[in-house]
Amino acid sequence: MKRISILGSTGSIGTQTLDIARWRGYEVIGLAAGRNWEVLLEQAGEFHPKLVSCHAEVASNLADKLPADTKLVTGLDGAKAVAQLDADVVMAAISGIAGLEPTVAALETGTRVALANKEAMVVAGPLVWEVANQHGASITPVDSEHSALFQALVGETPETIDKLVLTASGGPFREGPANLSTVTPAQALKHPNWAMGSKVTIDSATLFNKGLEVLEAHFLFHVALDDIEVVIHPQSLIHGLVRFKDGNIKAQIGPHDMRLPLQYGIEYPERPQIPLEPLPLQGTWQLETPDINRFPSLELAYEAGRRGGVTPVAINAADEVAVQAFLAGKIGFMDIPKVLEHVVLNAPDKALTWASITEVDSWARKEAEGFLSVA
Repeated sequence: MKRISILGSTGSIGTQTLDIARWRGYEVIGLAAGRNWEVLLEQAGEFHPKLVSCHAEVASNLADKLPADTKLVTGLDGAKAVAQLDADVVMAAISGIAGLEPTVAALETGTRVALANKEAMVVAGPLVWEVANQHGASITPVDSEHSALFQALVGETPETIDKLVLTASGGPFREGPANLSTVTPAQALKHPNWAMGSKVTIDSATLFNKGLEVLEAHFLFHVALDDIEVVIHPQSLIHGLVRFKDGNIKAQIGPHDMRLPLQYGIEYPERPQIPLEPLPLQGTWQLETPDINRFPSLELAYEAGRRGGVTPVAINAADEVAVQAFLAGKIGFMDIPKVLEHVVLNAPDKALTWASITEVDSWARKEAEGFLSVA
């Protein structure tokens, strides 16, 4: 029986990981969440983990309600404690840069980390690999696109690869309206294919999520930015492709169900049977070129990667500020890429270190907020 810990257990990835735990009979030994204490309490009551973590502000709601054999810890230190339990696999699904330290803490134990937190690789990829290699840990990607590339690359050698190809649904505004400045948060949150958290759903609508995935693939697979393509695939059934130098292409195909890549990331290299219907293969599948004029955030992510250093840190932080402001109704949809552009163009020229990540993340948030206050 596998022992797993889940960082971000009450979010979309976390709850779907627990579906897999039910299928496979995993022992869930740790759960880390934020403020959603009601869902965390239900999860703890079902799985009886050794340790649960939540935000300190909501801890009083849990203190006398958890199973007798479950210990409660709080805050960042609590999440790191959950990450460092004696698990076979840690699911790293805390969203945003907040997930970076717990992810690194898990890698320091030398375990397998099933990586859903793309920001960890985007802002600190080379440093994350240093920690993993130093401690003998492994990383299996569980984003549907990166899992697809990972699967297509099994058994292949780097010198045979020509390009990696990430697919994007195109989001809710692929076909309109022509004037994106008028769209509302409610409209942007209606993703055509996937049920996700609000941040990643807005990023999908701007195509910035695909930009983050380009940066993640760059660091995860050690492939040059210019060797990573993005194509629009509205059906979201082809999740990723690899072009090889001999002209062949391998693709991974699957339904709109994150539990498939999640289970693969936990079970790799095994492929246990799942209780889902096979994907029907009928219908027309489209592949199109992304419109970077309508969705400039994608190209801005490439630019951040080309500038290197701490610029990916800066654009990631700026996007978190801009998306939050858009969801709060403080800025328009097309103001998001304006914030990203401003921060990218003004990002400091610093080498990537653990200290500079913290410094530049803080700078970028203040810079983005300052830009929005006068825009």
